[in-house]
Amino acid sequence: MTTNEKVARRKLSLLELAKELHNVSKACQVMGYSRQQFYEIRRNYQTYGSSGLLDKLPGCKGPHPNRLPADIEQAILDYCMDYPTHGALRVAQALALRGITVSSGGVRSVWSRHNLLSKHDRLLRLEISPRERDIELSDEQIRLLERFSPEFRERQIEVHYTGELVAVDTFFVGHLKGVGKVYLQSVLDCYSRHAWGRLYTSKLPVTAVHALNESVLPFFEEQGVQIDTILSDNGREFCGRPDHHPYQLFLQLEGIEHRTTRVRRPQSNGFIERLHRTLLDEHFRVNGRTTWYDSVEQMQTDLDEYLRYYNQERAHQGRMMEGRTPLTMFLEGLAKRPKTDDSEAA
Repeated sequence: MTTNEKVARRKLSLLELAKELHNVSKACQVMGYSRQQFYEIRRNYQTYGSSGLLDKLPGCKGPHPNRLPADIEQAILDYCMDYPTHGALRVAQALALRGITVSSGGVRSVWSRHNLLSKHDRLLRLEISPRERDIELSDEQIRLLERFSPEFRERQIEVHYTGELVAVDTFFVGHLKGVGKVYLQSVLDCYSRHAWGRLYTSKLPVTAVHALNESVLPFFEEQGVQIDTILSDNGREFCGRPDHHPYQLFLQLEGIEHRTTRVRRPQSNGFIERLHRTLLDEHFRVNGRTTWYDSVEQMQTDLDEYLRYYNQERAHQGRMMEGRTPLTMFLEGLAKRPKTDDSEAA
């Protein structure tokens, strides 16, 4: 029961006590009200019923008199859909050029009512809008969203089951004293977000092959499935002459199709970039401040423990994940794989 409801019940008790005692002064003395308050309470009760006993908050009823007109408020929301990263002052100045007079404080009040005060909230609104309404994004809007959301950058990639597409990349972890540079060969199943990772002191094709052969392919073989396609950037450890490059030759022997991201500069896809950010925020930066590593093997042991937590216990909020773990999605995706002639015969 709210405080307002308790006060209303107390007022009702005052009216009932006065009726029972047939003495208004005595009832007011017992309940702590004045006679003037009693008659005001009785008048409100007789006019409005039980709702008249509720305290009315001071101030205007409905929209505030100084609130911006609906057409100006809609103009602000439309402008922020086109330019979500512009600040309040810039929005006010741009609208002034269109003949719409509004202050930067007025812009912020509109943002506050619609939960759009931060640039992140406005970009998130822009990202969600095409899903809810049939609108076409401009080149500028697409560029902003691609910078804001790595997965939006790979929105054209549709993955329907486990093993259909596996992303790989090389990530520079840092320098280890007495060892040198340390690189991470990361692998991610794009459907389930199940991740693998191995640390090396160089970024060569042989390390990329070793990560697949030692960690990833055995895991898929245990589940009785194969990888259909691998997606990588155009780095030297992944791309080269198909008849000479070790990584290309290895994929040909395993019967795996190789795709690269269509960019001019070495850059991987959004799935892997999101994994790298998570590894940095939750593992490497945390352990780097608490643990003194002497060898890559020691770092690998801690990384394996984190990846076990990442794959089996950590809830994910990415596209289609809905709070499930990567291992759960991995197993669910196995049932969605198309049946082959060999599996039907078995």
